[in-house]
Amino acid sequence: MRTWREFITEEDASGVVEIILILVVIIGAVVIFRKQLQALVGDLMDSVSRKAKAVE
Repeated sequence: MRTWREFITEEDASGVVEIILILVVIIGAVVIFRKQLQALVGDLMDSVSRKAKAVE
C-alpha cells in the first residue's frame, strides 16, 4: 500500500485541478461582468452591421 506521503506528493491530477480552477475564474468573471460584456458585444454587432450595410 502507498503511504500518506506518496499520496500527498502525487501530481497526476494536478493538471485537471488547474484547468478546473481556470474555468471557475473565467466563469466568475463572465458572471460578474455580464452586463458590460453584453453591452460590448451589442455595440460590436451594431458596428459590424452598419459597416456591412455601407458596403452594400
